[in-house]
Amino acid sequence: MLAVKRIWDYVSFMKILFIGGTGNISLASSRLAVRMGHELWILHRTPLASSGIELGGAHELIGDIGDESAVRAILAVHQFDVVVDWIAFTPQQVERDIRLFARRTQQYVFISSASVYQKPPQSLVITENTPLANPYWQYSRDKIACEALVQDAMRSGFPATIVRPSLTYDTVIPVPIGGWNEFSIVARMRRGLPIVVHGDGMSPWTITHADDFAQGFLPILGHNKALGECFHITSDEHPTWVQIHQWLAEAAGVEAKIVVKSVAKIVAQIPELSGSLLGDKAWPAIFDNSKLRILHPTFKAEIPFREGIKRTVNWFDADVRRKRISPACDQWMDALLSSW
Repeated sequence: MLAVKRIWDYVSFMKILFIGGTGNISLASSRLAVRMGHELWILHRTPLASSGIELGGAHELIGDIGDESAVRAILAVHQFDVVVDWIAFTPQQVERDIRLFARRTQQYVFISSASVYQKPPQSLVITENTPLANPYWQYSRDKIACEALVQDAMRSGFPATIVRPSLTYDTVIPVPIGGWNEFSIVARMRRGLPIVVHGDGMSPWTITHADDFAQGFLPILGHNKALGECFHITSDEHPTWVQIHQWLAEAAGVEAKIVVKSVAKIVAQIPELSGSLLGDKAWPAIFDNSKLRILHPTFKAEIPFREGIKRTVNWFDADVRRKRISPACDQWMDALLSSW
């Protein structure tokens, strides 16, 4: 059996497998793992050289995690201290992971989502003990089902940890209309057009930069006391949605022209947003990170959104191919504004 090593020992480093590892949340953790000297392996379909991602020091395993027999062959000569699946979203994918890694790692980490917590919330401050219940979003219900499988496996001796990020950003625009992988909301702001903010715009929400997430995430890898536990890892900053959009506009070099619109009216006109809003962003979200700080007492998110979103907008501006514009965003905004 492989020895479990604590990351802050700085004596014996870990052999870590990231399934995925190059996405919006995970890439920052990959970079930090390499900088800290860990032996990082990334299992993914597209070689780093082809994707334009620089991650010197990482090892690659090229394969499709969905092809279980092929991946089993790829992993035949490997054992890992830690395995993290960044791209498991369904119970079937988690069942596959348990089969693949039950005897191949000392810690399996399932990346869940903070959207699994009870909606509507019964308390303003969310802890890891907040019930898991989300009747509005299938994505969240799937993550809840995945967590149940991991919990069952843990009771049978599977060494696992569950992590719940909440709206973590780096190479995405973290707003519900015209954002995420799109640049539509910024393009609209730069054209001087009004934008819609859901609810009354005053609901507090926690947004975390991926670099800060990584600082909280790496210390629980290989830590004995993380086994069998669930953690969310978030910033302690919780601006309102009006502030979030204002700071996004500031990063884009313009002033936001904001019109607030009730969530009910938005969802009635744009049913596609029901899950993301009613299942997540329509409610206040403030997280208590005390549990994480028991293992990592010095954890502190250091990148305020007002600064971090400037990095994100600059990243989009650096390559025109990243600035994807969806006509649906303008159509949705105009339709909502016309009924205002």
